[in-house]
Amino acid sequence: MTQQENLAEAIARCDEPTVKRLVREKLDAGVPADEVLAECNRGMIELGDRFNREECFLPDLMFGGMIMKGVMAELGPRLGVQKKTETRATAVMGTVQFDVHDIGKDIVVMMLRGAGFEVIDLGVDVPPAKFVDAIRKHKPAVVGLSLLLTTCFKSVSGTVDAIREAGLRGGLKIMVGGAAASDLLAQNAGCDFYGKTAVDGLKYACQAAGID
Repeated sequence: MTQQENLAEAIARCDEPTVKRLVREKLDAGVPADEVLAECNRGMIELGDRFNREECFLPDLMFGGMIMKGVMAELGPRLGVQKKTETRATAVMGTVQFDVHDIGKDIVVMMLRGAGFEVIDLGVDVPPAKFVDAIRKHKPAVVGLSLLLTTCFKSVSGTVDAIREAGLRGGLKIMVGGAAASDLLAQNAGCDFYGKTAVDGLKYACQAAGID
């Protein structure tokens, strides 16, 4: 397969027409939706790596995320059909307070739903109290905190503190991800896991919920 026909590379280059065509071709050829998604995720990881190497810029990263949203809109129903499983666990997801970015969160949400989770998506700029209310109401196995802005580090620790103060921390797994997240942030804020990629987040959530 040439570089031009490589789906992951097309995602990394933000080549939307090629991405759309290759996704349709793969699905029409019977390639499972989860395999198509995995290749797209590799492309997003490469795009993120290029951004970190200053080979592309924030608009490229955002445009790549928009392309990925379109891909997920097409793959989502097929992922649900492939799984055909009852909801086996609940996850609460949200972008932390003062951060309005949702691209990475939305990708993880779609992947979790494809894996059989009931996902309570709180959206963006979510205050700690809203996380607490959702956890109390839905009793999730895992909570995911997303952030793109380094200025929102305190929102992560504030959310974890609020969950703990509400007496809801025991047995609950909290993961954090996004461009501004790191192992160090997870450790300092009291989270259980840092997911570098959406796939990492999915694997940890499944592990936390006891889903094979």
